Amino acid sequence: MQDSITNILKAIADPTRREIFHALVVAATALPITQISNQFDISRQGVTKHLKTLENAGLIKIHTQGRERFCYANPTPLKEINEWMKFYEQFWDNAIDNLGNYLDKKA
Repeated sequence: MQDSITNILKAIADPTRREIFHALVVAATALPITQISNQFDISRQGVTKHLKTLENAGLIKIHTQGRERFCYANPTPLKEINEWMKFYEQFWDNAIDNLGNYLDKKA
């Protein structure tokens, strides 16, 4: 579990990769790499490297159709991040509740 969380966090740590992922989520359909790379001021090779990182994290899928490669978003791995973060959300909720209870007793 931890390795996949690390891969996902590394993938979304870069603003360009987040933007690419967001574009794919909003498109709600597969987009050709050419169309994706036209949206950014970096080389197609640079975009391809970002796509590979997103693919390795499981956040996108790439398939080939004829001579074109298409990418589509797979937001499912973000559920794993959400589950991981829920622990810390609960931790802080409990800490704040405990602080509130302590302060109420002191008042």
